[in-house]
This record gives sequence, structure tokens and C-alpha cells, in this order.
Amino acid sequence: MCEREQRGLAIANSSQLKRCGFVWQVPSESGAGKYSVSPDEQQPYCSCLDFETHGHICKHIYAVRITMARLKLAERAPQPTVPAERVKRKTYSQKWPEYNAAQVNEKRHFQSLLHDLCQTIVSPVQTGRGQRAIPRCDAIFSAVFKVYSTVSARRFMTDLATSHEDGFISKLPCYNSIFHALENPELTPILTNLITKSALPMRAIESDFAVDSSGFCTCRFYRWFDQKYGGVRQAQDWVKAHIVVGVKTHIVTAVEIHERNTNDCPLLPSLLKTTAEDFTVREMSADKQYASQTNFEAIASYGATAFIDFKSNASARSGGAYAKAFHFFSLYKEEFFQSYHKRSNVESAFSMCKRKFGDAVRSKTDVAMKNEVLCKFLCHNICCLISAMYELGIDRNLLMPQ
Repeated sequence: MCEREQRGLAIANSSQLKRCGFVWQVPSESGAGKYSVSPDEQQPYCSCLDFETHGHICKHIYAVRITMARLKLAERAPQPTVPAERVKRKTYSQKWPEYNAAQVNEKRHFQSLLHDLCQTIVSPVQTGRGQRAIPRCDAIFSAVFKVYSTVSARRFMTDLATSHEDGFISKLPCYNSIFHALENPELTPILTNLITKSALPMRAIESDFAVDSSGFCTCRFYRWFDQKYGGVRQAQDWVKAHIVVGVKTHIVTAVEIHERNTNDCPLLPSLLKTTAEDFTVREMSADKQYASQTNFEAIASYGATAFIDFKSNASARSGGAYAKAFHFFSLYKEEFFQSYHKRSNVESAFSMCKRKFGDAVRSKTDVAMKNEVLCKFLCHNICCLISAMYELGIDRNLLMPQ
């Protein structure tokens, strides 16, 4: 490295060089001004006296070339990645002492509340000769408690014998009687009514609701001939549950059980009617499968606001409540999604029910499968009532059926 290059390195390290197009401004070491430098390889130029006198590459040109080399290396060097700012997820605190107490005492309270609900059932009068059937209230108690236990009917008989000793049932049935009870079509409207009754203590709490459907798989399979691939295919059969839940306590206020291919949209008016008979409906949230003129009008007829997502090809041409909801969705998306996302609570209710009582049914016949799913949601409602006793401080006497 020659002397001029060494002095150019010193200028590059100590001075700030400024680029103006193809020309660089290099400050004088004496502070007397600046020199204009063109670092071109073929025809370099500098306005200093050294370059003009001798025509050699001066220290200022060396300083510019060293600075340019450093800038190229900096551009090629990998830039440090700045971690993206993590958005803190909103969480909700859990009252763990109350939650633990509810879980510890759930089974004891469950039998008591289920017994109180079953006392409202009137058994049909049995005439003629033959063996006397067990009371209907005992049959429903046994079937629902068996579903709550999640074990087979034979292994469940020990728990049922304990319930008989505690006075929750008047007669200890055989395990086959539980199967016969689930296969009785007369129990379907009774179980549906019990689900509605079990939700009544939440009338003062729930005013916003969400609707959706989910399937419970069975042990049966159905087959069909696939014309496209030229072979027989099969899939597991399942029953479909359509429910309405309160978004605060996840209580089920209305339920209907249908075939696996039943559409969701036409069932909303009947589910809403059942809920509105006992609750004041302020909001109803649902996904885009329920977006129809009929459903919007049905929700508006009860003085409620519909927060239903729209499909990509939706428009306001149909008018009425559908058009009003579509304009609100288009103009106030932030306010819309604040209420629409309450719909996730119905997914939580399905998850709670399936995790606790299973996502499959053991029954074989259509009637028994439907009744077994209804028993699952009745168990879910009673568990929600027990949680409300501890976490919301609701008096046990207020949970008694009226």
C-alpha cells in the first residue's frame, strides 16, 4: 500500500464522504473546503492541487474508492432479521378455586339435579297383566346417568346401584332396560323438553346466542357405487345435531337431531322459536351457511340482530332485513365481527360435549342414536349449571325445575 493510499484510508476512516450523482464530495483534511472527486477507473478526477499538478491518483480518490468498496460489501452482507412484533393474545382469567370445586363436586350435584328434572316426568298408566315397567323417570335418569359415566351399561350398574341406595331412583333396573329406554321413540320429545328446562335458570344471564351443527359418528357404515371410479365405496355413518347456545355459559337452549345430510339453513327458524319462548334474544350469530332471507326475517321478527357472515357473491338486491344486514356488514366490518365472532362459543360447546361425553354413539338403531345424543346435551347442560353454581354464585335452589 503506497503512501497516498494509506492517507486515503485515513480520510475514509475519519471523514464523512458525500455522494452527489457521479461525483463525491471529500472534505479537506485542513478544513479549508471540499474536493470534487470522480472515482472512474478509466478517467479518474479530483479537484485537489496534487491531482491537477501530477495527474496521479491522489489520496481523495483512494478515499472514495475505499468507501465505495465498503458500501458494496455492506449490501452483500446478510441483513439481520428483525423479529416481527408479536401481538399479545387476549386471554381470560380462570377462577381456579371455583372451577376446581365445581369439578370435584360435579358428580354429586349431577345426580341431584338430574333427579329433580326427572321428577317432572309423568309415567304412563300401565294397565292389564304382565310385568310392571320401571317408572319413566327412573328409566330416563338411568339412561342419562349412563351416558354421563361414558362406560358400558354392564360396568355402569355399580354406579346405578349406588344411586338407588341414595334414593335417586325407586327401582334398580337391569342394564337391558337402559337399552330399551333409549330405543323408545316416546323419550325423544321428553329429552328435548328436559334440555329446554335445564337451560331456564340462565334466562337472566343469556341474551346473545349462536347456532351451528356438528356430527356424532356411529358404528354403522353406508355404501354407494362410485360411477367416476367404477367401484363400491363406504364411509362411516353419523347423526347431525343442530343446537343454539348462550355465548356466556355455553348452555344449550334448543336442539334438533337429524340425518347426516340435513341442511343447516332451514332449521334456524324452529331453533330460534324454541329459544325465544323462554329467552330474550338480542343477538344471533351464525356462519354463512345460515345466510338466507328467511333466516334474517325470522331473527328480525323477534327484535333481535342477526350477525351472519355473507358469501362472496352476496348483494343487497333482495331488500328487507337481508339488505340491512348486508349494508351493515359492508360498512361497519369491525363492529360486525366483534359480535359475529361470538359464534365461536357454539364450537366451544360442541367441543365441551364431545370431549367429556364422547364424539360417537354406541347405540345401533336410529331412535336410540338420536336419544343418546340428546342425553349428551342434557348432561352438558347440567354440567353448565353446576359450573354456574360455583363460578357465578347461583343459588342451588334456583336451579330447581318450576
